[in-house]
Amino acid sequence: MTDRRGFIRQGALALAGLAAFSVSCSPFGLFSSGNDFKKWIWLNPETGLSAGKWKSRFEMMKSHGIHGVLAQVYAARVALYESRNLQVGENLLETLIAAGRETGIEVHAWMWTMPNNNPFYAENHPGWFAVNGLGQPAHTHPAYVPYYKFMCPNQPEVREFLKQNVSELASYGNLAGVHLDYIRFPDVILAETLQPKYGIVQDREYPEYDYCYCEVCREQFKLKTGLDPLKEMDDPALSTEWRQFRYDSVTSLVKEVLAPEIRKAGKTVTAAVFPNWENVRQQWSQWELDAYFPMLYHSFYNKGTGWIGEQLETLTKALVKPVPVYAGLLMQALSPAQLTETIRMIREINAYGYSLFAFHGMNEAHWVVIEQH
Repeated sequence: MTDRRGFIRQGALALAGLAAFSVSCSPFGLFSSGNDFKKWIWLNPETGLSAGKWKSRFEMMKSHGIHGVLAQVYAARVALYESRNLQVGENLLETLIAAGRETGIEVHAWMWTMPNNNPFYAENHPGWFAVNGLGQPAHTHPAYVPYYKFMCPNQPEVREFLKQNVSELASYGNLAGVHLDYIRFPDVILAETLQPKYGIVQDREYPEYDYCYCEVCREQFKLKTGLDPLKEMDDPALSTEWRQFRYDSVTSLVKEVLAPEIRKAGKTVTAAVFPNWENVRQQWSQWELDAYFPMLYHSFYNKGTGWIGEQLETLTKALVKPVPVYAGLLMQALSPAQLTETIRMIREINAYGYSLFAFHGMNEAHWVVIEQH
């Protein structure tokens, strides 16, 4: 559970229940031929910089082999682009798109999806927000950190709000795609190394971190099963059906609302996703997007760098529709030597490439490695 700018997210891994898929099922295949290996980078752009400064940065990235930039232009409060739907700050997206066009770098608009930290919506639409197993809504009782004000993916008005958000972004000319982040529920169990930071031990799913128990979710689940998870289950956390309902809630939002709206504008749709998808109710293997960027931040799980390659292979094979999967690498957890070995490993398994988190976490030695690999 974490913010890309601070508290990053994760939990424990569980992919055993997903089936591998045949390479022949997709024109992409499961793994790269080597010639289409791509380097990506997540960017938290500052405001107030000139167009010339951004062009210079993009030229530097291009010289190091960067193919595409995932630029954060909406982080749950202020949009860095023209919007009728959201509070607007600097119209930075057009500047970034222009820099990308001039330097040959793809620009994808990285947006937070389910969190909403604009006080207007908490005050005027409190029913939009997800509710935990204790009956507490996320806008008044966010899990872990104050910005964890997640909305509920089953609320009709939330689905329409998010549809408008992606529609606005996808309408930008020369934008390559829309990159979805936080397209999930809050972490019901945090990654191992994060739990001590918050003084908690999560040896099971506790109700204060378990979402969503709003009336809409409970009513929809009761229509499917005849059971109210809050009133007619002794321990909802043990219910396979209730867990799958939350997976399907997010999948429905992606496949029925967000992806179609983005593709209607001729843009690609990608997502930043978790390796431990069960802990955030994010069964992304079923989403059928154009590419995925799993955040393989090994240090969050007390793992070595070899875990990155293992996860990349396992997660790629789990896709119901095989498409490129790019390994998300956490720069602060990788020395230049470790980064070199990690990229070699990614190439050896013929993966499609990698993505760096993040631009401002790179040092000179990192850039040397990226240029060489």
